[in-house]
This record gives sequence, C-alpha cells and structure tokens, in this order.
Amino acid sequence: MTGVSRRELLAGSVGLLGAAAFAPRAGTTAPLPLRPSSGRLRQSVARWIYATIPLPEFSRRCREMGLAGIDLLQPDEWPVAQDAGLVCTMGYPSRRDDFIATGFNNPANWPLLLGELEQTIPLAARAGIPNVITMFGNRRGMSDAEGIANCIAGLSKIAPLAESEGVTVCVELLNSKVDHHDYMGDHTAFGVAVMQGVNSPRLKLLYDIYHMQIMEGDIIRTIRDNIQYIGHFHTGGVPGRGDLDDTQELQYRAICQAIVDTGYQGYVAHEFEPKGDPLTALRRAVALCDVAPAPVAK
Repeated sequence: MTGVSRRELLAGSVGLLGAAAFAPRAGTTAPLPLRPSSGRLRQSVARWIYATIPLPEFSRRCREMGLAGIDLLQPDEWPVAQDAGLVCTMGYPSRRDDFIATGFNNPANWPLLLGELEQTIPLAARAGIPNVITMFGNRRGMSDAEGIANCIAGLSKIAPLAESEGVTVCVELLNSKVDHHDYMGDHTAFGVAVMQGVNSPRLKLLYDIYHMQIMEGDIIRTIRDNIQYIGHFHTGGVPGRGDLDDTQELQYRAICQAIVDTGYQGYVAHEFEPKGDPLTALRRAVALCDVAPAPVAK
C-alpha cells in the first residue's frame, strides 16, 4: 500500500479533542497487558500505512494477529483501539501538515509545541497512552551545536510534566537523505546528545530503524550502545521502506533479538509499506519479529 504519507494523513485528518476520546468506554475489551508474561517483544503497527482500512476493523485484525497496539493515532482515535483490547502505543499531540518540519530546534516553535504537549500529556496519562511523539525539526541552516542546545532547552520545559504524568515524550530520528530533506535529527549521536542534556526518564528517542539504516547503518551495535536513550522503535525495509523480507538489506529477526536481549520493555512498531495484501505482509512481519530473550548461559 503506497501513496499515503504520514504528512498527508495528518493534513487530511479531522476530529475533535472531546473528553470522551481520552478514556476507554464502558464494556470495551480489556487492553493487552503492557508486559506479557512471556517476555516476548511487544509489537505494534503504524496506523497511517493502513489508512484505507477502517480503524475498528483494522484494530480487530491487529488484535487477532497478536499485536499489542497501534501507533500514531490522534486522541479521538485512542478509544477505537482500546475497544479492540489494544493500546495506542504512540499518540499524536496535534494534526498539522508541518508536524515533522516544526520542531524543538527552533525556539520560535516552542509556544506551539509546548502548548500541544501540555494539553495532550495529561489526556494520554488518563487514557493509559504510554508515549507521545514530537520532532527535532528542519535544520534551515542551523548548526548541530545550536540545534542541540535549543532542543535541550525546549524539551527540558516539558520534561517535568511528562515525569509527573508518567508519559514518555519520544523525539523521532529521521533520514534527511531520501525522505525528509533538511531534517535535523538525522543521526543517533544528535539525538543522544539531546537526551543526555535533558536527562529525563520521560524524554526518549524514537529510533526508526529504516531511517537510521539509510543514514548510518551499524544498527545492532548502535541500539545496544544507546538503549537507555531509546523509548520506541519503528521498522521498515531498506531500500524503499518495503516488507521485512529477503528483498531488503536488514536482518530484522537478529535486530529484534538484539533489542529484546537488552531488556527493553517498550514497543517495536511496524512502519513498512507492504507489497500485495497488506494484512498478510503485516502478519508475516509479526511472526518474523516474535522473539523472546535469549537463554542465559549457565
């Protein structure tokens, strides 16, 4: 399924931030436990890839194939996933077509971004949504040093609220080579420098494996070395953000094994654009990434 981007989905979305959107409705299926007793990797999926499938149907099918949640839902969509016994594993704080380009690297953006997060974080806490997404923003000629300093200063302003509400704000790493030209947070080192500067347990990186393979590779070592700064993962085949199969260069079973072996307790959300039947491709990806911690040698 191609032709629909995250940016287009945000621009075309409509909805209200009504109070009823932020808590499970009576009689809904209980959400899946946040930490399965098996210790297996918890998998999710990005909604925008499957936007042509009605969300109630998509949620039901996700539950059937063993997914724990759905990524990148707007607040008024959270209860739909919850009705199916899922959790929104990464929530949006707003609908804006400039969401990716407008980030914390520019202080002029702080009033907008902080206002959105200040509204959404308490609602997410009330609804049991673990993560909310935000962006570093486009470079527009800014140096890394200035961008890092600005991101630290801006994100430090939202960290206390995130900590008090128990919701993690995740800032996404994206590639600037193919998909998001001029995006500033395009290397792990940039994101880690910001996380170290903010120094909050509720400020983490959204480490997109597809994007970071394009920019720097060395995925498993980078994950192992920086897992303390990572709060969420996205998948996608390279090249082309395709299926997690033998037509692409990443070994996702090994990557997922490395992730779960670090003790990571968050989610890995699939964000690839499938060939053929989309739900069949998703089901195959779920099976491929269904790993448990490696046994400890005695």
